[in-house]
Amino acid sequence: MTRIGIYGGTFSPPHNGHVAAARAFMEQMWLDFLYVIPTALPPHKEMEVQVDAAQRLEMCRLAFSGMEGVYVSDLELRRGGRSYTVDTLRELWGEDRRLFFLCGTDMMLTLDTWREPEEIFRLCYPVYIRRENDRTLDAAIVQKITEYNQKYGKVVRRIVAEPLEISSNQVRTALQDGKDVSRLIPASVEKYIRDNHLYV
Repeated sequence: MTRIGIYGGTFSPPHNGHVAAARAFMEQMWLDFLYVIPTALPPHKEMEVQVDAAQRLEMCRLAFSGMEGVYVSDLELRRGGRSYTVDTLRELWGEDRRLFFLCGTDMMLTLDTWREPEEIFRLCYPVYIRRENDRTLDAAIVQKITEYNQKYGKVVRRIVAEPLEISSNQVRTALQDGKDVSRLIPASVEKYIRDNHLYV
């Protein structure tokens, strides 16, 4: 059984928190390989800055290059339109594959509101990683995991890692303000952003 990780997002731009999450996901879920999949159009939020899909894809390739077993996929970009997780899972699922889907705390807490949640839980094992230190969410997380287990028969697993509190919005704002972002994003991504005059 091949263990495949799926890590989606707008990645505009990909930052060090994304890279650290991918690395922890690979290690803790014992993945054979991991697909990093930039979304075409996210169903749950508006794209705040219009950087084209090809540029987001290239930034992901730069950010995750050198990580063994990590592949940046244009699957959702080729499909176009709103990127629904259930469609991606259907495309990647197979009898000889076990799919693990990584999401942040906020997304994990709302999985049952996504398109075809029963099918999402049937096709994959959801995994979440905390990107914040908000202890007030602890009770809600426990309650939701219990609900999902009772409703869908799957235990949502957690990646144990020190939260890196970085957001793409934070990076974009820092770039617009002319601030140093060298500790927020990989050097190769910063060079690409500056060479192509993005987020200014």
